[in-house]
Amino acid sequence: MRPVVAWAPALLLAVGAVFTVGVDLQRALPLRAPLGTALPTEIAGLRGTDVVLSEAEVRVAGVTDYLLRNYEPADSLSGAVPFSVYVGYYDSQTQGKTIHSPKNCLPGAGWEALASTSVTVAAPEGPVRVNRYLLQNGDAQALVLYWYQGRGRVESNEYVVKWDLLQDAALRQRSDEALVRIVVPVRGDIAPAFETASRTAHVVIPAIYQSLPH
Repeated sequence: MRPVVAWAPALLLAVGAVFTVGVDLQRALPLRAPLGTALPTEIAGLRGTDVVLSEAEVRVAGVTDYLLRNYEPADSLSGAVPFSVYVGYYDSQTQGKTIHSPKNCLPGAGWEALASTSVTVAAPEGPVRVNRYLLQNGDAQALVLYWYQGRGRVESNEYVVKWDLLQDAALRQRSDEALVRIVVPVRGDIAPAFETASRTAHVVIPAIYQSLPH
């Protein structure tokens, strides 16, 4: 075992060098279909309205393409819970141009995390793990589900996301990926907000796959 231990630092350095070369040679892959057409304009009876981000916001996010869509009931008396869906797509990720974790962005927007965990939600091809956050900003609370989707995967763990990114950049010359986020306002009980977010994720995950590169 001693020779293996002795060579371990050199092996790690070699693997790191291969990954670095892969990142430099990666391909930028465009979407197969616009995000706005892939995602349904109506989910659970709620109609979506697209929101345009400012040039400064797009520049800071570093996205290649994005979709921010608010879904609201046509009748305010229906009792349906509104929500928003954000998808930020990166055709490639390089140093200085990577996905910004909501862990860092949301507190900067004035939201404070009250609780965070990962949960399993149903998707057409099987259950997936996503991140679940309960946030507060003043008197307002919101439930957030977010995950990373691309290159055939849905992943919540950001350490696994980074490892997969390095591996795919080295072996497949690919680092295309999307950040997907669902935000639902909490009105008293958290359960209805989580039910709405989970039901929305079930629709959004396969829809986004229709847009992402294979």
